[in-house]
Amino acid sequence: MRTLFTSLLIAGGILSGVWPVAAQAPREVKIVVLGDSLSAGYQLPAADAFPAKLQAALRARGQAVSIENAGVSGDTSTGGLERLDWSVGDGTDAVILQLGANDALRGLDPAITRRNLDTIVEKLKQRQIDVLLAGMLAPPNMGSAYAGAFNPIFTDLATKYGLILDPFFLDGVMTVAGLSLPDGMHPNARGVDVMVQRILPKVEELIAAVRARRGG
Repeated sequence: MRTLFTSLLIAGGILSGVWPVAAQAPREVKIVVLGDSLSAGYQLPAADAFPAKLQAALRARGQAVSIENAGVSGDTSTGGLERLDWSVGDGTDAVILQLGANDALRGLDPAITRRNLDTIVEKLKQRQIDVLLAGMLAPPNMGSAYAGAFNPIFTDLATKYGLILDPFFLDGVMTVAGLSLPDGMHPNARGVDVMVQRILPKVEELIAAVRARRGG
């Protein structure tokens, strides 16, 4: 036997011609991490790489997101630019741009790094893809003159294009014992955990920017 409340609900639906519709789940945000060995997961199982752990952490926080690992060990900003179109496929909403470390390690002209990263960002913007720029610092052995030309690249580009900036991708890991592989340069699984937790607010800001741009 129907209750009075149920009957009223049914009658209301019939009279208005509209039935309540369940709220739709938010559309998934697709992020590509375009980077080098620091994000690719050098000498780590695939599940311990930065993109995989970042995706898991975001989903645990209720974010509908998928993150693709487009990191290539040894890649420079030149390599990233050359493979941009096929590494960042159609349907990508946002990119975490993590390149430049190998440029500095090899002592490449910072002007080349700046030009390559600028071009990558410009191309992504033309495709309406939001960008989180992961910064890097020149190794101390490269000297102050080199650092003076290299280090400002990331802040300058973030200011120019209005990007979300993570000033130093390895912050909290590079100089902390027990968070790097024996080579002292690449994060181990614990190091990746630290990186993920530190950058989470920036990535959630990136996701919010995507949802605001596309309206959900």
